[in-house]
Amino acid sequence: MYDLVIIGAGPAGLSAGLYAGRARLKVLILEKGGVGGQIAITDIIENYPGSMVDQKESGPTLIKRMRKQAEKFGAEIVKKEVKSVDFDSEIKKLTLENDEVIEAKSVIIATGANPRKLNVPGELNFTGKGVSYCATCDAELFTDLEVFVVGARNSAVEEAIYLSDFARKVTLLVRREKLRCDEIVKERMEEKDNIFVKYHTSIKEIQGSMMLDKLVFVNNETKEEWEYEADEDDGLMGVFVFIGTIPNSKLFEGQIEMTENGYILTDSKMRTNKENVYAVGDVRDTPLRQVVTAVSDGAIAAVACEKKIKGLDY
Repeated sequence: MYDLVIIGAGPAGLSAGLYAGRARLKVLILEKGGVGGQIAITDIIENYPGSMVDQKESGPTLIKRMRKQAEKFGAEIVKKEVKSVDFDSEIKKLTLENDEVIEAKSVIIATGANPRKLNVPGELNFTGKGVSYCATCDAELFTDLEVFVVGARNSAVEEAIYLSDFARKVTLLVRREKLRCDEIVKERMEEKDNIFVKYHTSIKEIQGSMMLDKLVFVNNETKEEWEYEADEDDGLMGVFVFIGTIPNSKLFEGQIEMTENGYILTDSKMRTNKENVYAVGDVRDTPLRQVVTAVSDGAIAAVACEKKIKGLDY
């Protein structure tokens, strides 16, 4: 019997494990993949307070320290996939991949969300090497370079505007005939003299040597294809993909209240509609998905969990 089981070992889950471990709760963190989640494949991190500035801070180096810190205070981390959950009883039950059943007084869901991918050749190979899904994270890396933004809704246009303050040139790639953003967002974009829009255009392939330096485009109307190479003096360019995210919440369908897009609904203490079940990080309905907000969520949920178990006001 665990006091707390955390599903997911990204920044939110590790933060929750740290706080719960320091509160002397018996904590288990379950992770089906690699510890760290999306941040583990990020090459450079510059916007997390306290990250190293005198040497390169990467996702793996940050996660390594987070994991070590959580384990130092007693959080047990096990690589196993949760296949089903039962949150209806006072004691929560989680069935793992080998039919093992784990019981806990409380559960924190920290399963994250994944950016929706283009699913074109080269995308995976150049993720973190020119392909990004977070302008806030990576814009500065493309200062004075050329970047392409894929998407047509508010998020894509807003991120293009943000990138325009760093990049020399921003080209917004829209697969259909018009933008699908709010008019005021479009007006703000049009005030920028270094943002250009190409309609009916998609990326067919992403290429490069060490870094992304060539793209293959296709016109969705005429089916014409053409190649585009990075400026010789630059040596690289960027592609930012903003076509939505997919929360990793399917496991909890029918158990937890969610938005129509599958994000888990919580209150300010990270509590879901099920007693003693919390959700943190990118899987919950939140306006910002960053490492700093994820670890904050984890701390809030762990403290709420501790107070509940110990019968204290919070």
